[in-house]
Amino acid sequence: MTLIGETQGQPATAGLIKDTTDASFIADVVDASRTVPVIVDFWATWCGPCRQLGPSLEKAVLAAKGAVKLVKVDIDKNPAYAEQLRVQSIPAVFAFVDGKPVDGFMGALPDSEVRAFVDRLARPGGGGGGSPVEELLGMAKESLELGDMGGAAQAYAEVLQIDPANVKAIGGMARLYQQAGDLERAAEVLEMAQADARDPDIDSVRAALALAATAPSETAEFETRLAGDPDDHEARVELAKAMAASGRMHEAVDQLIESIGRDRAWNDEAARKQLLTIFEAAGPMSDVAKQGRRKLSALLFS
Repeated sequence: MTLIGETQGQPATAGLIKDTTDASFIADVVDASRTVPVIVDFWATWCGPCRQLGPSLEKAVLAAKGAVKLVKVDIDKNPAYAEQLRVQSIPAVFAFVDGKPVDGFMGALPDSEVRAFVDRLARPGGGGGGSPVEELLGMAKESLELGDMGGAAQAYAEVLQIDPANVKAIGGMARLYQQAGDLERAAEVLEMAQADARDPDIDSVRAALALAATAPSETAEFETRLAGDPDDHEARVELAKAMAASGRMHEAVDQLIESIGRDRAWNDEAARKQLLTIFEAAGPMSDVAKQGRRKLSALLFS
């Protein structure tokens, strides 16, 4: 008698484990994961730890009895998606749910940890709410609230290992570099995001980079000009740009508020527009933006 899920000469587990290629990756992994979680094992024939991990993964997937699938990718023959997912060492394992990576790890793990990884995905809703990505983003937020920049950076880095296109992690990591004064690294991180990606941190860092690109590097010239003529609005706006680019955001805001108070309409309200750029670069919920808006309101409605 043939059991349900079997065909003549094939066990019920047929189709749960398969090899794929770059050409069939979308069908075997991305599309298939919209129905059932798919674990992807990036490996190579020369990799000792891969030979250790492979049987452990297969055993755990078979034990899940169809709740998950395993797809194996030989990166020597099929490098495209390993490169896209920024695989830096193997074995590298990713779990896909609903067409996107939600969990993963690198290196060989003990059988018990492999089983726990597979079981987590096999549970109803596995990889959905409460996924490792969401948990890590929550950890990053908590670290930021505690002033632990290193902890936040580590959490964002782990998210990007799982999901290199995650906009929250990209924006958060870029923001950390920008706040540390490393604009070059901030720009490199932003390149990981799509051009149309929308996120408050991404928008803020882009504004900060644009501000830095047009800001003067020195303030002495403009300070001298203002000492001679306090109504030199061009000098005051350029001074504010230089201050903001060097991290002196509150001072930059004060200079622009002073300019607006003296002549709001100067150069098509250039000071007010520059002030809004600084608010965006600092972050809409930052102390710089909050205090600056209060000062601006007090000035305009006094």
